[in-house]
Amino acid sequence: MAHAIEAEGLVKNYPGDVRALDGLSVTVGRGEILGLLGPNGAGKSTTVKILTTLVRPDAGAAAVAGHDVLRRPDRVRRVIGVVSQRSGADPEASGRDNLVLQGRLYGMGGAQARRRAAELLARFGLEDAAGRPAKTYSGGMRRRLDVALGLVHRPQVLFLDEPTTGLDPEARASMWAEIARLAGDDALAILLTTHYLEEADRLARRLAIVDRGRVVVEGTPDALKGELRGDAVHVEWREAPPEPRVREALDRLPGVREVVVDGPRLSARADDGAAAVPAVLAALDQAGVPAAAATVARPSLDDVYLRYAGRRFAHADGAGQAETAAAGGAR
Repeated sequence: MAHAIEAEGLVKNYPGDVRALDGLSVTVGRGEILGLLGPNGAGKSTTVKILTTLVRPDAGAAAVAGHDVLRRPDRVRRVIGVVSQRSGADPEASGRDNLVLQGRLYGMGGAQARRRAAELLARFGLEDAAGRPAKTYSGGMRRRLDVALGLVHRPQVLFLDEPTTGLDPEARASMWAEIARLAGDDALAILLTTHYLEEADRLARRLAIVDRGRVVVEGTPDALKGELRGDAVHVEWREAPPEPRVREALDRLPGVREVVVDGPRLSARADDGAAAVPAVLAALDQAGVPAAAATVARPSLDDVYLRYAGRRFAHADGAGQAETAAAGGAR
């Protein structure tokens, strides 16, 4: 098998005319972290649910570690570890007891399960808290316990669905380091879903950017940013200006391209952003739509998302949260 995860043309509809997936295709190699990056409501969690056999697709095919998710779901469940957005640990049981129980559920004997629990408690820095109820753990400790639970049976493929949501910066950085070690030292295939741009940039060897249930672009973070020649020029107004007037003003400027107006914000590309900004501001002034602020930056994943999805990541994330709530939680 060429890939640890192979998904082709996945489609999933929910009641209320919600199309969560619209022909999504991804692959993940062994020892690779694929970042599935997209705003809330883009279809990331639905993809994970299909690949982990929790939801059936309406169309398309998928295999994990060579096992078809529809024909052999029992085999898929034996070779995967899953860390979902919500903790799977029993809050009343200790960290050690949670891990031992997980091992027993996967068929380990008592002594073997206790040995594996001890290994994972040491690996994730939870030895001192091993006997405490999980409900007394900090947010970062609970997430480390969740990852340890997903690794008890030594899976071939690990699914991490928004693993650092709600963590403080220190706990998030610690989790990033551990995830990187899992792919490197353990050669796990990891599918990481996230809506944190920095997390995707730091962790993923390869990114699949998802918008409205489909992959809009795929590649390494550096390659995707490298496709955007020059600098990103960002302009803001206090109120959204008339878009036709803005476009007419900038269409005449040489060296300014890929203009996207998103409410009171504008993004464009320029070979020399520092030189372009004075000309952009002057053109807008002359057109009667003076800007409140302007900045220049090197290309980012937000710029990549804007180019291929046609909207800012933060704007899409907010819209996705509203759509998800309206659809009753389908993602």
